Amino acid sequence: EVSVVGFGKFHSVKRKARMGRNPATGAAIKIAATTSPRFSAGKAFKDAVAKKK
Repeated sequence: EVSVVGFGKFHSVKRKARMGRNPATGAAIKIAATTSPRFSAGKAFKDAVAKKK
């Protein structure tokens, strides 16, 4: 987990293995389990973005 004060934090999320489909051939394939990065915006960042709208 990596936090940046006033911006947010990055953390890792484990994703389960699942079945997918090759769009070119239509064949079913198994997608392996993996770890993906996720970002959670902090309050200061959310407030700054909301003001610009």
